[in-house]
Amino acid sequence: MSLKNKLNRLKPHLSIPDRERSLVSKDCSQIQNNIPYLSEWEEKGIKPYFLDGDYCLVREVVYPLQHQHGKYRLGQFLHAIKAWNETSNSHPLSANGYRSEDLFFFDTETTGLGGGVGNTIFLLGHAQIQKDQVVVRQHILPRPGSEIPLYSSFLEKVDYTTLVTYNGKAFDWPQVKSRHTLIRNHVPKLPQFGHFDLFHASRRLWKHRLERLKLSIVEKEVLDIHRVDDVPGFLAPMIYFDFVETQNPEGMMGILKHNELDVLSLITLYTHLTYQLLGTDQSQTVQEAFEVGRWYSYLGEEVAAEKAFTEISTGLTREAFLARWHLSLQLKKQKNYSASVEIWKDLSGIVESDIAFDSLLELSKWYEHREKDYDKAYSCCQRAQNLLTNEMSNKGKLVGEMVKRMERITKKVCNKNVKK
Repeated sequence: MSLKNKLNRLKPHLSIPDRERSLVSKDCSQIQNNIPYLSEWEEKGIKPYFLDGDYCLVREVVYPLQHQHGKYRLGQFLHAIKAWNETSNSHPLSANGYRSEDLFFFDTETTGLGGGVGNTIFLLGHAQIQKDQVVVRQHILPRPGSEIPLYSSFLEKVDYTTLVTYNGKAFDWPQVKSRHTLIRNHVPKLPQFGHFDLFHASRRLWKHRLERLKLSIVEKEVLDIHRVDDVPGFLAPMIYFDFVETQNPEGMMGILKHNELDVLSLITLYTHLTYQLLGTDQSQTVQEAFEVGRWYSYLGEEVAAEKAFTEISTGLTREAFLARWHLSLQLKKQKNYSASVEIWKDLSGIVESDIAFDSLLELSKWYEHREKDYDKAYSCCQRAQNLLTNEMSNKGKLVGEMVKRMERITKKVCNKNVKK
């Protein structure tokens, strides 16, 4: 169902018959007069959103595309979208077919880290490119029970099929769905959620260098984003509970700023991941390039994988050896056996014993099944077995497999000699 159709379903809750308009207007005026600290909210650019005799609060902040957030200007996100639309690479993060304004960068703040309906979302934040600027909107729950205007105001502005999140598939969206069950008769039905989740991409590319992959750590260690006087995320629930009790907005402003930076960081992170995946990041490390190639290989994108591995396959580092090994497997898939064999021969004598073992094993298979050269097949097996017993630990099962392979090759040699 399109966003337009979803919003049409919301119209009964948004549109007001003329005969009731004056009454609702009067009710809204009464509600507005009773909103605690309304003047303080409005001074900070935060306005109430009214629906069905209730309200939530909405904040809007605008940034120019020239604004620098970490390694990139926000406007470089447009270059990332353009790059995806100019490549044939298929990838879960590809924005091919989308415009820059189609993507929404989304993050929530909740009263806890657990799941279920007992955990309340009190802030929905999202950022979007609009013309020549980035617009950040935040939808604030002023008190428990006001979730109908909260989600209605959110659904008016966002196409949630193109949300960009950080671990949103595992946390943010399940939380939205849980809370939605309580008000599903008053707002549009939520679809199954397909979107861009940057947490999984970050884990694939940087798990080798980061012990933890929280967004705050990726910001600091990868994106060069250093926050000053930021409210720690774990304090957000306590600050919100205090706000519910006192209705004083002072503490909430720190949470709003924290969430605002979160969604801006998603723009920077998506841009950086795009440059990594498309090979345009000039500071990309060999390990990062290797992980990109391995991801494309996993996805079956053989051309992109081969390109990534080829570019880092020279040299005497472990990453270069691994790149050559994975490149040989890509060539094998393409039935370019002669090129694969040459790589296996080259790798069979390197000091990295695990890679040398795998290469010798592939050579043994090649000589036994393709070339029918059993002497060479046996020799490769023997060299591989020596690596297992002398240099590689925890390979007991492989030793047994190699013995069986050598016994099989020996029988083939005997049969060949008998026929002669």
